Amino acid sequence: MPGHTVLQLPVPALEGWVRERTRHYDTGFVSTDPGFGHAHITALAPFARSPRPEQLAMIADIAASTAPITVRLNEIDQFPDGIIHLRPVPDHPLRSLTDALVAAFPQYPPYAGKFGPHADPHLTLDAASDVVSVESTRRLVAGLVPVTCTLTELQLTWWESDRCHVMQQWSLNPGG
Repeated sequence: MPGHTVLQLPVPALEGWVRERTRHYDTGFVSTDPGFGHAHITALAPFARSPRPEQLAMIADIAASTAPITVRLNEIDQFPDGIIHLRPVPDHPLRSLTDALVAAFPQYPPYAGKFGPHADPHLTLDAASDVVSVESTRRLVAGLVPVTCTLTELQLTWWESDRCHVMQQWSLNPGG
């Protein structure tokens, strides 16, 4: 898989679990960067492979105008492609952040437009298979979910086997 950038909001409360589940599937995607958010909610991906300074400045402005986002992660669901995920509630602040990023960078629609102009905010937990289901995943995360958390950082990350790392990050602005 070629590398790509992701603008994401790390979810520290589930970092250990998602990191270990990632390790279960592919150790190449377990980052050695201690700030890297394996557990995250995507704001926009893919983004520019090598963002220019003016693009980074626009992201900084958007982060500065965005207040930290408090969500409850409780509902486990599955997309038609088999991705098992948690739905954040409420999701409108996350949709607003993605909308702001898409307005600034219309050449980068969410998931390259694969799921339409508006992708559903989510935190990926697993992928359905003969041995993995929504129910089995629910049992595995039973001690961690539900969880309420406040998302305070926007990261620009690089995702590629053996090269996952944070490229840059911005704090969301409590006055945003």
